Amino acid sequence: MAAMPVNADQIRIATYHTELSRDGPGLLLRDILRGEDPQVAAVARVIVNADADILLLQGFDHDFEQHALAAFVARLAQAGADYPYRLSLPPNTGVPTGLDMDGDGRLGRARDAQGYGRFTGQGGMAVLSRLPIGEVYDHSGFLWQDLPNGRAAEVLPMGALSVQRLASVAAWEIGIVTADGPLRLLTLHATPPVFDGPEDRNGHRNEDELRFWLNRIDGWSPSDTPSLDSRFVLIGVLNADPVDGEARRGALTEALSHPRLQDPAPTSPGGAEVGDPTDTADWSEPDPGNLRVSYILPSVDLSITASGVFWPSRNSPDRPLLGGEDGNGASRHRLVWVDIALP
Repeated sequence: MAAMPVNADQIRIATYHTELSRDGPGLLLRDILRGEDPQVAAVARVIVNADADILLLQGFDHDFEQHALAAFVARLAQAGADYPYRLSLPPNTGVPTGLDMDGDGRLGRARDAQGYGRFTGQGGMAVLSRLPIGEVYDHSGFLWQDLPNGRAAEVLPMGALSVQRLASVAAWEIGIVTADGPLRLLTLHATPPVFDGPEDRNGHRNEDELRFWLNRIDGWSPSDTPSLDSRFVLIGVLNADPVDGEARRGALTEALSHPRLQDPAPTSPGGAEVGDPTDTADWSEPDPGNLRVSYILPSVDLSITASGVFWPSRNSPDRPLLGGEDGNGASRHRLVWVDIALP
């Protein structure tokens, strides 16, 4: 069933890996402006239906002047979902390192970038909001080797330690201005824990991208970032499932049981039909299969009133919103939402 809009005493926060990424720069903008792309239309339908107050878009190509994002926001507004505030900073995807990071003997390829990308900005992130955006701290340039108790030195060649950033896409700390005080979003899109060698470089990086935020929640601060005292939400694609898949689950297990975080464990009827109701991605069976990879984990001082994964059952009248005969016309990932009551 469709997610209902929230009332004035609460806000809806959502994250959605749209997979609105194209093979070259400018192609996403082209597809949005033409108004004929079925995937763009399906993603917009899902977002309008969710009616979130704050939305983290992932897998959305970034361009320097944010033309694609502006065009997409305009399309959403025409459909009735107005987002007057937005944020999109340059991601690490496609940013050259100058090194042969994957060891294939060639330079300048997608896996040699700071984060996987055929071009700079491919598959970036953006935040759309109906509430004003306050102070922002961009941790995307933080070096992996500088993470306390990180694993960079164990899996990276010596020459890469001074170059490789931790965030494969981005790591933003975003202040949201509410009538009841500030709320901080801790955003990430961790690398998939696969596509590497026996050293499991991506597996360790995936886990350390989450550990960055766990360290932050536990009191550690990179550079001069203020302490993280109250009212925050860890949100994004962690690319790790609590049970299945190839991820290292140490940091995830810690996050899901952390005394300062709460897991609403959103569910859907569509996920239940194909496996686990908490799954958020519809991947082919058996490998990797459906997994829970997108999360919204509010701090314990926030009151959760509802949550869900927008994955309608096969016979639901909302199923066509996803697009495609298999329900993956918009994305193989599903929008995840949580309603939070403001004190």
